[in-house]
Amino acid sequence: MIFLPVLAVLALAGGAEGSVGPSTNGSFCTESKECLEFQLLCKTDEYEVRHYSPTRWVSTDAEAYFMGVGAAMAFRRLFQYITGANEAGVQMEMTAPVLVKIPEETKMWEPAVYTLNFPLPRAYQEKAPAPTNDKLYFTEMPEMDVYVRGYGGWMLSVTSRLHAHLLTKELERVRAAYNRTYHYGVGYDSPLKLLNRHNEVWYIAEGAPVCSDPQEPTPAHLARATNPPTDVPTDQTTSNVSETTAITTPASATTPISATTSAPTTTPASTTTPVTSFTPSSASTEVPAATPPNATSPEPRGNSTDPISASQDGV
Repeated sequence: MIFLPVLAVLALAGGAEGSVGPSTNGSFCTESKECLEFQLLCKTDEYEVRHYSPTRWVSTDAEAYFMGVGAAMAFRRLFQYITGANEAGVQMEMTAPVLVKIPEETKMWEPAVYTLNFPLPRAYQEKAPAPTNDKLYFTEMPEMDVYVRGYGGWMLSVTSRLHAHLLTKELERVRAAYNRTYHYGVGYDSPLKLLNRHNEVWYIAEGAPVCSDPQEPTPAHLARATNPPTDVPTDQTTSNVSETTAITTPASATTPISATTSAPTTTPASTTTPVTSFTPSSASTEVPAATPPNATSPEPRGNSTDPISASQDGV
């Protein structure tokens, strides 16, 4: 995109002051006073590309078979830290979003290690009190561009994996480079919120992010299929018409007219198709000699055993 380099420069300039700030009406942080800030680089129908400045997080690991179970275990430790379980004994406001680092290679029969992260409030980005729990530590998130896919509902193991798969499928289609070893499950709402929930899946971009589709939007064969052919030979067109006529001919046309069937006297004058078109080339039914001529037909000529054609009985 043309504006991508300009937006990237603006993102770099704005990242020096930190990327945690007051929540706004336009953000997804509806239950917290402070939210992680970002710059939107571009947006497609399937994902967004955001730029995040360096930030500091408090983190902890949990080993579990399912992401939801591990995240619940880790959440309690982090919540205790911001509510006073730290060396200074200070209480901090809850910030958003909550990041869960999810490894890509997991096995059903083996537990995986999930890392839960809280962004530190703006006032503690430079210096935060040390946690009293030795399972907690600080993480310095570097500056990064992120591919983002949002969805509603709850961030469960199944839904997170589903939307991660949909996002990677689109990134593969547009040939985007990204970190394939892990992704982030991102939640903005507390478990008590029932409506208008917002969750996201993040993949960290590697190199310049892809903001446009490199493939042709409408393949050439689809465009040609919508236009009728203009180079059909004349003899082919005639053949097609003949085949259509043969298909629509009534089935009775192949049945010879017996002597007991007389030509109708009420045939409209506008009939342009002669009755002889319904007579087979070789008549296989002969009229018995004892069959009386029809009252509406002229006297048969020649041998009475000769077949009576439709042209002799016609009007």
